[in-house]
Amino acid sequence: MPEDKETIELLIDGGKASPGPTTAPKFAALKINMGEVFKSVNEKTKDYSGMQVPVKVIIDRNTKEYEIKIGTPPVSSLIKKELGIGVAKITEEDKTKGKVSVGSLGFEKVVNVAKAKMEDFLSNDLKNAVKQVLGTCVSMKVFVNEKPAKEIIKEIDEGKFDNFFAN
Repeated sequence: MPEDKETIELLIDGGKASPGPTTAPKFAALKINMGEVFKSVNEKTKDYSGMQVPVKVIIDRNTKEYEIKIGTPPVSSLIKKELGIGVAKITEEDKTKGKVSVGSLGFEKVVNVAKAKMEDFLSNDLKNAVKQVLGTCVSMKVFVNEKPAKEIIKEIDEGKFDNFFAN
């Protein structure tokens, strides 16, 4: 007996989803109201405007009812949103002026990003999730509390931020 549910996975711009050449035929074949689905998706993803958002539309083939599951954007996109930048890049001109980071986040913002991504991380521990976000900050040349993210990781290991991880 075939599976009664079909999952359509999308990667959309937050708040700007629309049927495309690959998705429209799938929805049409399942006799699903595309306009209604995309309106709902856009409503649920509007807070992620300017970011790529993974979305799953799970459709019951028999009842034609559907469920929309919204994922979270990649850590790098959340960091860029917190910094208010579109691209995390230091140009050659910036380097000659002595610029070594694309910006600095407050530690609280790093914790917020970690909390938003906890479900996607392989860790149930906030401290380790924060360290994962800090690792992304290192690769993106993003400072935290005006310091290189590697220094913040060291400070976490020394217990300087334990108050953020107390239950």
